[in-house]
This record gives sequence, C-alpha cells and structure tokens, in this order.
Amino acid sequence: MTHTNHHIAWFRQTGPYIKAHRGRTFVIYLGNGAIESPGLVTLLHDLALLHSLGVRLVLVHATREAIDAALPPGFHPVFHDGIRVTDDRTLAIASETAGRHRVKLEQLLSMGLPNTPLRGARLRVLGGNLVTARPLGIHDGVDYLHSGTVRRIDANGVRGILEHDAIALISPLGYSPAGELFSVSASEVAEHVAVAIEADKLIFLDRHEGLADGDGSLIRQSTIASAEALALADDEQRRLRDAACRACAQGVARSHVLSYAREGSLLEELFTHDGSGTLIAQNPYEQARGAEIEDIASILELIRPLEQSGTLVRRSRERLEEEISHFSILERDGRVLACAALYPYRNERVGEIACVATHPDYRGAGRARQLLSELLNQAKDQSLDHVFVLTTQSTHWFLEQGFETASLEQLPVEKKRLYNWQRSASVLRRAV
Repeated sequence: MTHTNHHIAWFRQTGPYIKAHRGRTFVIYLGNGAIESPGLVTLLHDLALLHSLGVRLVLVHATREAIDAALPPGFHPVFHDGIRVTDDRTLAIASETAGRHRVKLEQLLSMGLPNTPLRGARLRVLGGNLVTARPLGIHDGVDYLHSGTVRRIDANGVRGILEHDAIALISPLGYSPAGELFSVSASEVAEHVAVAIEADKLIFLDRHEGLADGDGSLIRQSTIASAEALALADDEQRRLRDAACRACAQGVARSHVLSYAREGSLLEELFTHDGSGTLIAQNPYEQARGAEIEDIASILELIRPLEQSGTLVRRSRERLEEEISHFSILERDGRVLACAALYPYRNERVGEIACVATHPDYRGAGRARQLLSELLNQAKDQSLDHVFVLTTQSTHWFLEQGFETASLEQLPVEKKRLYNWQRSASVLRRAV
C-alpha cells in the first residue's frame, strides 16, 4: 500500500468515528507530568482538532507532582493513605501551581493549530468556581487540614461553558460555601464532573499506555468487573482505574486510560477500531446480537472471501435476507467483526452451526469461539440436544471446541438429502 493509499484508508476508517463523536462530551484528565512533557504542544493541538470536529471538551489537570517540585528545599510533603496533608504553605503552592498550569494551557490553546487551516483560530477557554468541596477532616488521627473532597459540581455551569462553544478548564481546587479553599484530587474532580454532566467519555491521560494484565500485556478493553479485579502495582494506575470504574458504574458510557507521552495516542484511541490504550465500559465492548437486514452487507463482506476459497458454500443476497433471523454477529462500534448461523431442525432436536466467519484483522483472538458459545446457548434455549457442522477446512478448530467426528447417518433427514458429495465435507457433532 502506498503512503497516499494508507492515509486514504485511515481516513475512511475514521469517518464513522468523526460522525459518532460530533456533539459528544468528553472529560479529559491531563495526568501528572503532562503539562511539563515535551509532547504537550502536540497533545493540545490534538485537543484543538477534537474541538474543531464538534467534540465538547472539559479538561481537568493534575498538579500533585508539580506541587512536590515547587516545595522549598528541606520541606517534606506528608501523605497518609496516598492523600496529601495540605498545610497553609502547601495550599499556597497548590494554588500557585494550578494558576500557572491554567495560564500555560490557556496560552497554548489560544494559538489554535499553527501551519494548518485552523491557524489563528482562538479557542475560548473558560472555568471558574465550579467545584464545591468539603474538608477531608481527620482520619486515623491524621488531620488533612486543607485537603478536601468533592461535595458538588456545578453541572449547569460546566454545560453553559460547553454550550457557548468553549473548552471548560477545571483545576483541582474546590471552594466551600463559606469561601474556604481546598486542594482536591484531580482524578476525583474529573470523575465527579463526568458523572455530573453525564459525559459520554472520561479519558485519563497518564504516563502508562493503559492498564496491563499480570503478564504486563496491555488490556485493550475491559468490563468494570474485570478492571476492578486487576492487581495493579502502581498507586496512580489504581487511582485512575478506580475512578474510571466508578464513573462507568454511575452512567458514563465509556472510560479510557491511555498515555499522554505517546504522540497521537488520543486520536488513535478515538478514531481507530483497536485504539491505543484501555477502554472500560459497563457492558462488554464487543456485543454479540442477532443479525438484522441492515447487517447483510457487512456479513457478505465477511463471507465472500471464504466462499471464493471454497471454505463456505455460496449464499446469494436473497437467501441471506430470507435466513437473516438465523444469524448472529459480533459487533464493535457498528462494525461487524464476526458472524455465524444456527439452523434448527426442531423435530429431530438438532441444529446446524454454519457460516462461521471472522474479519481478517481479528482472527485468532477468540471471536469465533465467542459467537459459537452464543449459538450453543441459543440451541439450549430452543431445547435442542445436539448441534452439527459440515466443514471442509476447519475440522481441527471445531474438534478443539468439543465437536466429535460423526457420520452422515447422524444428520437430519432433510440435511442428508441435500448433502453435497462433491464438497465431501466432514460431519462433526457435539452435545449442547
């Protein structure tokens, strides 16, 4: 594929996401070190691009490490259970650090996108006293002083900023009704803002590429329960994981954890099928469901290459339309990744598994096995005792799934009559 064709293919892939994200609200957490990172300008350009595509943005910036760096020599910060004890001096530094970060972000976002058609497009950045906080108080005999926790988010205030085509910028500081100032966890602020304004996404930009399993492999997508079960060694990752899961449990459709250090990771996460980090959702990211007429074109795209190679029997579009109720698909963001069909012979309490196909980009990752499990559950619900399959090239795969070699005599009468002797397909069978 030429360089130009690669860009064209990428743009075609992003098209559905551009449409899906337009008008959506994303809360984006800029993690510790992001403001000081060499890639900050590029990251903010990507945020400006998102804004230009119609995404409503709320930015929440972390200050913990910057506060530590600004403390005077010999002054040692005090933490208890991972939470800073904020005395008067530390509160002053926290306030100064938040202000400095805010000015830097406003300055860079005001530049628009240099050397692009958006050069000079000043983005409005607005904020204010949007976070009401209360003191953490005393725990285990430790007085947290000016460290606070979120009491309430001014959701209408945040929405008002977004409705005026501005980016909302929120610092990790909160005010009590009496006017007291508290230092608040930025991840907690991002979580509460996302829930309060019913954001579509909560995105944590951290140093790590995402959440990892016990082998250190990046987890691309996870349910809340699976994410909560992860044993994470890094305190910050645990904090972000917990905030992401709580937000999803309270109505935020999807949370993401990815790296601000990797150039383009945000755009890759939002505009490609596989993303760049970890996605957490209340329900499985890839959904198995019954196929509908609108899915026929996608199913044909999956099965045509297999029909041409002789792996599957050719089906016309008309036949697919007639049999669509027998098909199930595995879908992600409107894209069909795999399909399979169950044809029941109820009089003989047996069903045929047919037309198992997976998109080439997603083979070998268990999608076909997931759909097979779905069809076996359907067979059980329909009171079928066995299922069978006729295959010429996938015998070993079906044997690995618990099927056993069977004879033609074990097929339903109607299927025996239609058996294609030229294909000489193997007959495999298993109990439901």
